[in-house]
Amino acid sequence: MTPLFLLPLAITSMAAAPAPPDAQVVIADGHVDLGPRFVDGKWTIQLRDDTADPVVWRPLENVVVQATGKAELSVPADPAYAFLGKTGQKIWVIPQVQQPGVVWPGWNTQDPEVAKRVDREVTWKLNGVDGPGTFTLFLNSDFGKPDPVFDSRKPFPQETGIDVNTHVHGNWTFSAPGTYLLDITMTANLTDGTTVTDRRPLRLHAGPGNPRDAFKTTTQQAIVDPAPSSSAGGGRTLDVAVAGLAVLLAVGAAFAVRLLVRRKRAAA
Repeated sequence: MTPLFLLPLAITSMAAAPAPPDAQVVIADGHVDLGPRFVDGKWTIQLRDDTADPVVWRPLENVVVQATGKAELSVPADPAYAFLGKTGQKIWVIPQVQQPGVVWPGWNTQDPEVAKRVDREVTWKLNGVDGPGTFTLFLNSDFGKPDPVFDSRKPFPQETGIDVNTHVHGNWTFSAPGTYLLDITMTANLTDGTTVTDRRPLRLHAGPGNPRDAFKTTTQQAIVDPAPSSSAGGGRTLDVAVAGLAVLLAVGAAFAVRLLVRRKRAAA
């Protein structure tokens, strides 16, 4: 029989195992990266989950990336950010720079086989967005001004190029709470002259509601749930929110990650 004085040590030393790749998970905090891999020899878009120990790559159909209430801000008065909505409008912002309690999604082309076999760059295409509001993804320029990558109000498809063996973060914004499905494709020319491509939905959930409902949705079927709350519903005050967003954007500019991405406009 185990002595009683050893039981606390045995109990506290037990750590919860990370969810296996085939489990459905909602990730609301910590670092994750979207990117291509060769899985059993097949080019596949997956999500690298650094919140697990050890790190695991997850199929996109098994993941929801959640922007919780800690990501709620208001659109600042700066005209440079007018594309986010009206001044003072409530939005959800997953910032380019990591913040405590907020998920930190990036994208990378650093998988060893990808870095070895891809010729120059990966083309990331946004084919469409289903959701209750506007989705944008933008980078901070060298001078702190926004450099848009994707905007769901513009015609599709939209494209950006990701240089091989790079790792980038940007600002992901949502104008209304609910589930957003991003219809994405990643394509590359390989050094052997062949072309590989994969197309999958990326699920994100902003604000209140049950993020696991996103697993029930498919493209063209995004949840519009719940309705946007009123300004009196417990969000940060406008002054605090504007200041918070301005700080996040200014800090992000110092990283100058835009130098890692060569953007390309899709053909009209």
